[in-house]
Amino acid sequence: MSLASREEEVVDRVPKQLLIAGQWRDASEGEKLSIEDPSTGESLTEVADGTPEDARKALTAAHEAQEEWAATPPNTRSEILQKAFEMLGERADDLALLMTLEMGKTLAESKGEITYASEFLRWYAGEALRIDGYYKVAGNGSGRVLVMRQPIGPCLMITPWNFPTAMGTRKIGPAIAAGCTMVVKPARQTPLSMLALAEILAECGLPDGVLNVLTSSSSGGTMGPLIEDPRARKLSFTGSTEVGRSLIEQSAGQVLKLSMELGGNAPFLIFEDADIDAAVEGAMIAKMRNVGEACTSANRFHVADAVAGEFAEKLAERMGAMKVGRGTEDGVEVGPLIDDDQRAKVAELVDDATGKGATALVGGKRVDGAGYFYEPTVLSDVSDDANLLKEEIFGPVAPVKGFASEDEAVAAANDTEFGLVSYVYTNDLKRALRVCENLETGMIGLNQGLVSNAGAPFGGVKQSGVGREGGKEGIAEYLETKYVAVNL
Repeated sequence: MSLASREEEVVDRVPKQLLIAGQWRDASEGEKLSIEDPSTGESLTEVADGTPEDARKALTAAHEAQEEWAATPPNTRSEILQKAFEMLGERADDLALLMTLEMGKTLAESKGEITYASEFLRWYAGEALRIDGYYKVAGNGSGRVLVMRQPIGPCLMITPWNFPTAMGTRKIGPAIAAGCTMVVKPARQTPLSMLALAEILAECGLPDGVLNVLTSSSSGGTMGPLIEDPRARKLSFTGSTEVGRSLIEQSAGQVLKLSMELGGNAPFLIFEDADIDAAVEGAMIAKMRNVGEACTSANRFHVADAVAGEFAEKLAERMGAMKVGRGTEDGVEVGPLIDDDQRAKVAELVDDATGKGATALVGGKRVDGAGYFYEPTVLSDVSDDANLLKEEIFGPVAPVKGFASEDEAVAAANDTEFGLVSYVYTNDLKRALRVCENLETGMIGLNQGLVSNAGAPFGGVKQSGVGREGGKEGIAEYLETKYVAVNL
């Protein structure tokens, strides 16, 4: 079978309707949403374009399924998650191709995401069996304290386009484990991966109404009314800080429990005692994973003056050698950005920096032709007032700026409203501990360029979000604590 035929088959196989109460159904007004291939700018297929009426039906389904699902034995919930983990592995090739077609990342990266996504299902298959409480003697000895953890109830989930499967399982996994039902709204650019995931979970025995999927061109128009509905008890969102602020405001009326994984502006600190070659390897992972379209992407490189030139040259050599092209092609390492708006933003930030004196050691331009490609770019001599030091780039651009001291490096790293992740390269143990303690961030990659781990708490401080996903902390976000005072 030719690649084109396989692409068509993989896309055709995915449901294109809304999933409500276990039934695949068309949007109530019959509208369709076109899904674009960012490597060509052409339409891949169409899916149902859900309406506010469809959203209310989805929440009704979740609400009606909640009581029975919460009473389901932990073993059953665990077994569903374990089966889904195994099925994602079995279908990894097709799921990866589907993701590449709708999102643009290379097949190798898409397959890596499927592996990462499946790990959340495996992790929470275990966590479903570890939900606990406690019983103790009251301080005065005359009574007892009984504490239990119970599912919070129907959850609203809004997932992003950059990791369309992993950001789904990172939210859905703990909700299933805790006994919560859901309404999930995937990003309008990448709904196919979520629809495929929902189909797999249904095949694995997830009861009707536990997971409801609403594809729509309007997130605010469909999810907005649900946020104001008293039947919803939690909102989980991954996306920009700007949108996150708005959702937090909307959630105040119902006092929803929130999980907000928002924007980042990750600093990558390299000290003079660091292994520069290792730092370049880590930088390639932290910067070029997902073409830089990741909230964990290294946004700015603060490098000790003594080694800044060497690091920038080596990084430019590596990034300049990367092959740019459609993610399905052999040898391609850099796919397109998600759409023309995102590419225009990246280009604007680079033009601003070079206009203020920065030098492009490699790249610095759009790639001519179809699709939304931008050259891997390394900038040196970046001025303090360059916008890309303050704004999230979300593209394959690495600005390098020197520093003279440890204190200056830490101050520069913390000079942002964001605090999701930082990266530190040093071979000095004492310095490593000092810097890690002083960085205002939720996560740190110490001498490594990757922090994502299903068994670890993912999240940030300051305006990078509220709450944690992954690890044992992740399931706590879907549980309420109930205390019973026992009179003996």
